[in-house]
Amino acid sequence: MTEYLNVGKIVNTQGLKGEVRVISQTDFPELRYKKGSVLTLFQEKKEPIELVIKSHRKHKNFDIVSFEDHFSINDIEKYRDGILKVAKDDLTELSKDEFYYHEIIGLTVIDETGVEVGKIKEILSPGANDVWVIQRAKKKDLLLPYIESVVKKVDLETGLVEVEIPEGLIDDEN
Repeated sequence: MTEYLNVGKIVNTQGLKGEVRVISQTDFPELRYKKGSVLTLFQEKKEPIELVIKSHRKHKNFDIVSFEDHFSINDIEKYRDGILKVAKDDLTELSKDEFYYHEIIGLTVIDETGVEVGKIKEILSPGANDVWVIQRAKKKDLLLPYIESVVKKVDLETGLVEVEIPEGLIDDEN
């Protein structure tokens, strides 16, 4: 059975010409929404359907997308709240220091002394760099910036991420 990964959620329609507003969950919007790309739409209690991208543009915090053979708001209104996904088999190879979110979430984080810090439970993309949310035992989550000076080594084979936590980042007083 094919495995799928989230690309974005259709949150609304955009105008009358069959465009939708998508809140993206992908690091590669220009690739995922490229004209001719195929995405699969998943909706509650409905069969998944394949959609072919006709156009893509950015508008504010949204990706505005239209699909082939969908010409008006009436054709796409029913897709609201649907999740656009890409087949895992369609993922492109990344360079050695790049990773997909699904590869990182769940990995165990250790500090430079080998002590376990916690597990990566989520990845935030607030701006300049991603922030990894590290779930720690009986402590508040740790927000760790994904930058070279902090993340020293990611080993997908062993499931370990070695980090150097900057002084002052952990405040365990609370």
